[in-house]
Amino acid sequence: MDRLTELEPARLRRLQRVGILSGFAAGAWLGAAEAPTKLVTLGVPPVIISFMMVLGVFLARWSLPALIRGTAAVRDDVRHAPHLVIWAALAGCLWAVANTLTIFAIRDIGLAIAFPLWNANSLLGILWGTLLFNELRDAGRARWLGVLGGAVAMFAGATLLAVASSARAGGGSAVRGIVAALTAGALWGTMYIPYRKAYLTGMHPLSFVAFFTIGELGMMTALALSFSGGAGPLWRALVASHAALFWLLLAGFVWVVGDLFQQFAAKYVGISRGIPLSNTNQLWGLLWGILVFGELAGGAGGGGGRGAVIAGSLLMALGAGAIALASAPGREHRRWLEAAARESERYGVDPAYVAAGMAGDAARVRRRPLDWTLVGGATALLVGSAAIAQVPALPLAWGWVAALTLALLAFLAAGGVALWRATRFG
Repeated sequence: MDRLTELEPARLRRLQRVGILSGFAAGAWLGAAEAPTKLVTLGVPPVIISFMMVLGVFLARWSLPALIRGTAAVRDDVRHAPHLVIWAALAGCLWAVANTLTIFAIRDIGLAIAFPLWNANSLLGILWGTLLFNELRDAGRARWLGVLGGAVAMFAGATLLAVASSARAGGGSAVRGIVAALTAGALWGTMYIPYRKAYLTGMHPLSFVAFFTIGELGMMTALALSFSGGAGPLWRALVASHAALFWLLLAGFVWVVGDLFQQFAAKYVGISRGIPLSNTNQLWGLLWGILVFGELAGGAGGGGGRGAVIAGSLLMALGAGAIALASAPGREHRRWLEAAARESERYGVDPAYVAAGMAGDAARVRRRPLDWTLVGGATALLVGSAAIAQVPALPLAWGWVAALTLALLAFLAAGGVALWRATRFG
C-alpha cells in the first residue's frame, strides 16, 4: 500500500465515532432543509424553489469553507488532486436534478411520504461502496448480515410508504410523486461515487463541496431557464416570489450544514454506512411534515394510512441504523487503504497527502481578504433578502418549530465540538 499505513486502533475507533455522530447530525439538518419546500403548496413554482435553494447552497458552500479553513486551503487541495474538481462538478449536476425532482414529489405526495422514498439512495450507496471502494470487504459475517438485513428493512419500509402515498393522493399525481422521489434517490445514490473518490484521495470535505456547487448551480440555472422559458420569464417569476426568497436561501444554508456533516460521515465511516446513517433525515422530515405542517391529518387513508407512513418510516430508519452500526473493523479498513492506494496511483496523487486526509489531519488555517469578502457578500445577500421577506401564509405549529430548531442547534454543537476535538475539522 506504499506509504499508506494503518491507523492506530484507538484513532480509527475515534474517527468512526465522529463519523457516526456526524451522520446523525446530518440527518437532523438535511431533514430541516426540506421544510421550506412546502412553499410549493402556496403556488411558488417548483423550479423557483429549487433554483433559490441551490443559490443559497452556492453561497454557503463558498462562504463556510472560507470562514472555517480559508480559500488558500481549498487551493492547496486542488493542487494535490486537480482531477477531483471535475468529479465534484459532476456530483453537483446530479444533485441539482435530484433536488428539483424532490420538489415535484413533495407537491404530489407530501414531505412526510416523499422523504423516505428518495432515501432509497442508501441502497445504491451500499452497492457502490462495496463494488468500487472495498467497503464491507473482510468485514465479517455479522456486519454483512447487519447491512443486508438493514437493506431489506429499508426496502420493506419504502414499499409501505409507496402504498400509503397511493391511498392518500390517488390518481396519477401519486404515481408521479413516487417516480420523482425514487428517481431523485437513484441520482443521489450515484452522486456518492465522487464523494468516496474524493475522501479516499485525501481531499477535504470543505474543498470538495466548494467545487461541487459549481456543477450544481450551472445545472440548476440551465434547468430553471428551460422550465421557465428563458431569462425574462425566470426573472419575472423570481420577482413575483420575492417575499419567499429569503426562506429558500436559508434552506440552502441549512442544507449545506447537513451536507457537510454528511461529507464527514462518508469520509470516516464510508458511504455504505455514512449515507444510511444520514438518511435518518427521513424521520426528521416526518416530524416536520406531521408536527409542523399537519400533513396526513384527515387524509384519505385515515388512521391506517398515517400508521403505514409512520411504520414505513420507522422500519426504514431501523434498517439504516443496522447498516450504520455495523462498524468497520481494522481488517476492513486495510481494504479501504488498498482502494485509496489505487486511487493515488491512478491519478498520480502524493501518497502522503492521501494518508494525511484519511487520518483526519488538519492543515493550518490561513484566512485572507478574499475569505472575508466571500463571507461578507453571502451575509449581505441573506440580510437583503430577509428585509423583503414575509412570513409564509402556512398553518404552522410554532411550538414544534421552536422545539425542532433547538434540536438542530444541539446536534450542531455536539457534532461541531466532536469534529473539532478529533480532527480540527480535518
